Amino acid sequence: MSIPSGAPVAAPRVPEAVHRRRWAILGVLMFSLLIVVLDNSILNVAVKTIASPAPTGIGATQSELEWAINSYTLVFAGLLFTAGLLGDRIGRKKVLLAGILVFGIGSALAALSSSPGELITWRALMGFGAAFVMPATLAVLMNVFERDEQPKAIGIWAGSVGLGIAIGPITGGLLLEHFWWGSIFLVNVPVVVVALIAMAVLVPDSKDPAPGRVDPFGVVLSIIGLVLLVYGIIRGGELASFTDVTVLAPLIGGLLVLTGFVWHEKRSSHPSIDISYFRKPAFSAAVAAIALVFFALMGVTFFSAFYLQSVRGYTALESGLLILPLAAAQMIFAPRARLVVDRFGARAVCTAGMLLVAVGLAAFALFDADTPLWVLCLVFFVQGTGMAHIMPPVTVAVMQALPRERAGSGSAINNTFRQVGGALGIAVLGSVLSTVYRGDIEGHLDGVPAAARDVAGESIEATLGVAEKLGPAGKPLIAAANDAFIGAMHVTALGSAAVALVGAAVVALFLPGRPAVRDERAEAPQDTGEPVRQS
Repeated sequence: MSIPSGAPVAAPRVPEAVHRRRWAILGVLMFSLLIVVLDNSILNVAVKTIASPAPTGIGATQSELEWAINSYTLVFAGLLFTAGLLGDRIGRKKVLLAGILVFGIGSALAALSSSPGELITWRALMGFGAAFVMPATLAVLMNVFERDEQPKAIGIWAGSVGLGIAIGPITGGLLLEHFWWGSIFLVNVPVVVVALIAMAVLVPDSKDPAPGRVDPFGVVLSIIGLVLLVYGIIRGGELASFTDVTVLAPLIGGLLVLTGFVWHEKRSSHPSIDISYFRKPAFSAAVAAIALVFFALMGVTFFSAFYLQSVRGYTALESGLLILPLAAAQMIFAPRARLVVDRFGARAVCTAGMLLVAVGLAAFALFDADTPLWVLCLVFFVQGTGMAHIMPPVTVAVMQALPRERAGSGSAINNTFRQVGGALGIAVLGSVLSTVYRGDIEGHLDGVPAAARDVAGESIEATLGVAEKLGPAGKPLIAAANDAFIGAMHVTALGSAAVALVGAAVVALFLPGRPAVRDERAEAPQDTGEPVRQS
C-alpha cells in the first residue's frame, strides 16, 4: 500500500528490520497480554476451591477472597498511568520485560501461598507487574507498525483480549479438576519464561527521544488519586452502598486529588500528559466509550457467573465453555473492524456496536431458569460482536491522537479508563444486584434460624449454603433464592443496557464520521523521488 505523494508524514518511518518482523512481534505482544488477561479470568472460577479448608484450599473467607481479587485491581489501576510514562521515558521493551518478570515471580509465590494474607500480598505483586505489561504491549505495537496498518494490528491485539476472557475459565476448570488450587497461578511461570525469551529476541526497544523533565509531583498525584478512587469504588461494591463514610471518604478524596492532578498538569511547564488532548471531542468520546462499555460489560460478567453456576447449576468449566461464543465473535470481527470503519466511519460502526452490546445486555432481562442454551450462546455472540466493533476503533482514536513518541501515555490513558470503568461497573451494578436480591429474599427467610438469617440474605450463594444445611426443609428456600436472583438480574441487566445506550449516544455525537474521499483527479501528483515501501 503506497503513501500518496505530498501527504504529510505524522511520524518517523519504522526501521526496515523492525518492519519486516512486525507480525512476529505482534504475536509476542499478544502472548504477553494473554497472560495478564488469562490470570484474572482463571481466578474467578477458583474462588470456591480457595475458600475450602486445607488441604483442598486455604480456608479464605468471602472478604479475603474479594481482596485476593481487589489487591491486584487496586495496584494495577493505580500504576497504569505511571507505567506508561516510564515506558516512554526509559524504554518500552525494558518496562515490558521487567513487568512480565515481576508478574511471573508473583505468580510463583501466589501458587505457594499457605494463608489468605500471603495470597493477597502476592496478588498485589502480580498487579504491579501487570500494570507495566498492558500499556507497554500497545505502545510497542504503535512503534512497529506504520499508521495505515495500526488499525489492523490493534484489531488483532483486541481480539487476543477476547481469547483470554474465554480460555481463562476453561483453563482454570481443567486445572482444578486435575491439580491443586495453586496450579492456576503456577501455570503462568513457564508461559512467562517463553514470553521473556521471545521478547528479548524479537521486540525492539523504543522511547520518547525528547521526554523533557520529569514531573514527579504529577506522577505521585496520579497514583494517589487513582488508588483512592478505585479503593472507594471497590469498598462501595463490598458494602453494596455508596453512602458509608469508608466509601465516600476515599471516593471524594480520589476525585479531589485527580482534580488537583489535572490543575497541576495544565499549569506545568513539563506535564506528564498534555491535558489539551481531552479538548478534542473524538479523543474524549473514545476514552468515555471505553469506560462505559466496560462499566456495562463487567457488571453483566459479574452476575452471569452466578446465574450460570448458582441458578443453572453448571460447573466452572461448563460456564467457561458457554462464554466461548463471546470470545469467538471478538476474534472473528475485531481484526476486521477496520474494514467496516473504512466503509462507514468510526461513528456509525461504534454506535452500532454499542447498540448491539445494549441489546445483548437487555436480553438478560428475559432470561429465566429454563432459557435454552442456544439463546445464551446467541446473546454472548451478539455481545462479542458489539465489543469487536467498539474496542478497535476507539483504541485507534486514542492512540493515533497522540504522537508515536507518547504511545506509552496514550496506552496508559486507554487502559486506565477501561480499568476504572470495569471496577465501577462491578461495584455499582453489583450493589444494585445485591440490594434488589436482599429485598426480594427477606420475605422468604422466616423459617431460617435468627443467627443465620442475616447471612442468608447477603447473596444467592449464602442463601443456598443455609438452605443446604436445613436439609429437605430448605428446598422452598432454594426455589425462592433462584427466583429472587433472577428478578435482581433482570433489574441489573436493564441498568447495564441503559449505560450502554449512554455510550451509544456519546459516540454518535462526538466520534468522527466517515472521512471525505479525496478527488485525486483534481490534485496534481508530485514525485518526491523517495522510494515507497510496500506494506
